[in-house]
Amino acid sequence: MDTRTLLDFMNLAEKLKCRLRHSWTSDGRQESVAEHTFRLCMFAWLVRDEIEGVDMDRVMQLCLFHDIGEAVTGDIPAFEKTEEDRRRERDVLQEIPSRLPKKQKSELESILNELEENKTPEAKLLHALDKMEALIQHNEASTDTWLPLEYDLQMTYGETESQAFPYTALLREKIREDSREKIRREHSRRKGEIRQHE
Repeated sequence: MDTRTLLDFMNLAEKLKCRLRHSWTSDGRQESVAEHTFRLCMFAWLVRDEIEGVDMDRVMQLCLFHDIGEAVTGDIPAFEKTEEDRRRERDVLQEIPSRLPKKQKSELESILNELEENKTPEAKLLHALDKMEALIQHNEASTDTWLPLEYDLQMTYGETESQAFPYTALLREKIREDSREKIRREHSRRKGEIRQHE
């Protein structure tokens, strides 16, 4: 690969460090898209022995590039995304591979098409893990960062995707239990604070 092409694409990838997501970290700051991508890759590595019949090398490739368009568009939470946002994302994802030489362009187009079509076991696993990583992050953040609708989303978001594999279905239920416990503790804490001020 031509060195200028490589450095230009690295510059594009760097923008994932700059684009903030709706999620907050446990120490009270917004996470970047790059941080989400990093932990999603780690998540896939951790579950690799629990999912049968899936090419985990391919899953890792899908993880690496699943949000590459956000280097250009920024992150838009699923509950705010419009059809116009989706159209712009599709346009960006058609353009990004053209920045690469023929071989890498073809490989990236294949990855992005697989993500969009969501028909392979690898894509289905990626989408389940992607949604659950966001739920885990919300459980790790303070509920002060949650929007009112996120109390419901913690119970329902990613439910369909997580049913693709027995292990991810089990994991989704455990995340839901953690959300319920977090909400219960938060309600107890707030009641205690109210009593102290009475």
